[in-house]
Amino acid sequence: MKLLKDRILKDGRVLEGNILKVDNFLNHQIDVELFNEMGKELKKRYEGTEITKILTVEVSGIAIAAIVAQYFNVPVVFAKKHAGRNMDKDSYEADVYSYTKDATYKIKVAKKFLSEKDSLLLVDDFLANGQALLGLIELANQSGAKVAGAGIAIEKAFQHGRELVEEKGVRVESLAIIEKMEDRQLIFK
Repeated sequence: MKLLKDRILKDGRVLEGNILKVDNFLNHQIDVELFNEMGKELKKRYEGTEITKILTVEVSGIAIAAIVAQYFNVPVVFAKKHAGRNMDKDSYEADVYSYTKDATYKIKVAKKFLSEKDSLLLVDDFLANGQALLGLIELANQSGAKVAGAGIAIEKAFQHGRELVEEKGVRVESLAIIEKMEDRQLIFK
């Protein structure tokens, strides 16, 4: 998606450790107009695919998922990383390793929000090593829900997460795919 690639080149910053900082429009401050275009594009790419819910992980995936959901006219369910005392005890759980935070955490979704009747579109801001999506796939599998596909804003192809997700039989549609990050420069696929 040219609009997203242009914005990454204009406002993104490459940091040590293959970190792409896009907090001024994607995952801290949000450019709603850009998100709307991303939502339209994912709707176009998944046209004709049955989607009953959008599933994402808190926190950065929620904003994108909410905008994508309005184009599919379905609810958003987000897996919680930090379940409080008000979280249903009856929940699906999966462990997820975060490359950015270098930590493993447990994600949870209350069982009442996912079932075998659901056809899910997984949505997230980044696809790097694939661990967040694999965790969401695990939650879907526990519930019996079908995973219709994944919609990603930015994929770092050199971290090979796509391969792990596709090995699970899940279609991946990324709006911007970065092939390399060298010398603080981005090379798109």
